[in-house]
Amino acid sequence: MITLAGLTHFLDNLEEGILFLDQRRHVVAVNEAARQMLGRRNDEILNRLCPGLFQGTACARNCEKEGNCTLMASMNEEKLVQDLVIQRPDGELVPLRMWAMVLPSDADFAYCAVVLRDRTQELRLEEAASERLQLGGLVGHGALMQDFFNQILRAAASEASVLITGESGTGKELVARALHDNSSRSKGPYLRVHCAAFPEQLLEGELFGHARGAFTGAATAREGRFEAAHGGTLLLDEIGEVPLSVQVKLLRVLQEREIERLGENQTRKVDVRIIAATHRDLPAMVRNGEFRADLYYRLRVLPLHVPALRERREDIPLLVHPLLANIRGRHQGRDIQVSAEALDALRAHDWPGNVRELANALEYALVHADGTTVLPHHLPPEVRESGHVIADSRAESARVPSSSLVHHYYRAPPEQGGNEREILSRALRESGGNRAETARRLGMSRTTLWKKLKQYGLADAAE
Repeated sequence: MITLAGLTHFLDNLEEGILFLDQRRHVVAVNEAARQMLGRRNDEILNRLCPGLFQGTACARNCEKEGNCTLMASMNEEKLVQDLVIQRPDGELVPLRMWAMVLPSDADFAYCAVVLRDRTQELRLEEAASERLQLGGLVGHGALMQDFFNQILRAAASEASVLITGESGTGKELVARALHDNSSRSKGPYLRVHCAAFPEQLLEGELFGHARGAFTGAATAREGRFEAAHGGTLLLDEIGEVPLSVQVKLLRVLQEREIERLGENQTRKVDVRIIAATHRDLPAMVRNGEFRADLYYRLRVLPLHVPALRERREDIPLLVHPLLANIRGRHQGRDIQVSAEALDALRAHDWPGNVRELANALEYALVHADGTTVLPHHLPPEVRESGHVIADSRAESARVPSSSLVHHYYRAPPEQGGNEREILSRALRESGGNRAETARRLGMSRTTLWKKLKQYGLADAAE
């Protein structure tokens, strides 16, 4: 029979904090690690309602609102993990990870145990890692994005024109900003013109400026974006939408480094690094006579193609955190996390709208989530359907779908294994048995990896 006295010595030597609760959510016992994390004495913890120890957190608010413990309610299902930040009586903020487990029926001193883990060191390591996995507003740890970061830095060291291509929503403007911020022009102005937003005459005036009286309503002279960006960088976004008549003038700026305002004959020298961006197929437009070939080749001295999100699924968990942080700012700072199963569904989707679509899906999920964790059924229907397709495929066959296991572990040839167990085994072997590294390579959480390893009898091979 389990007794509290027999557990005391063992529990006080654990790194995790343990709170034992009765069915009314009162604390009946606590270990030393929990006392340190909460910054309270025994008499300040014992016999208190659990939510009172975590005041101000989403977990406590939800517990008080619902009248029962979310963690307790989840114990008969899959373990629910919550991340929260508490403020100790001394004012120090402590980030914690919390989950609960039901005790055996013969443990008559308590109903369940709430486990606390201090995440301070973990978050410091994550922060240090994120600095190496980020370039400006761009995020990525896979080989594809690491190579792309190197391309950006090489282009930033040059003064040549850059043409950024890629699907809508991939972050082409973030690439342009990273180019500017890492260039010798970083202290100069950075301006953007969305070329599709202006009709032809207004676009000319926006780019080149105009003299007084150049057209109806031009009461004063005005400088254009080229002059305003002198000494810095100008991004011509959606360059494929520029009319042919304006393309001629752009070509002159690239060749002569000078502009003429509308209604003037005077030329003005400009020192501007030009970056162009488009989701259009410019070579096809050149063949169809819709885009000047000479301008195209002037713009694409240094071409950069932004990878689509479906080509770098391993980066999705890394993208989720900053996107959620941005969304939370518009939802009264609500604390929320994404479950491992929801992450699997996110990785399974093809994301035709790329990172922009991912941000919209997370906002949809945050609105529909009624607790502190995003679960698969909170995601948009099209994302949920992608997750169902993957689940059905796994049930029907051992064949791994192209959208899981980082696309057959970086598109492994058939002789290296297309079966899920073989891919897991190979990734584990190449990671030296390290579970964290294996999970990173396969683009999945360590919890999901551990379940799969146990499913296929590979757990003993992992550290």
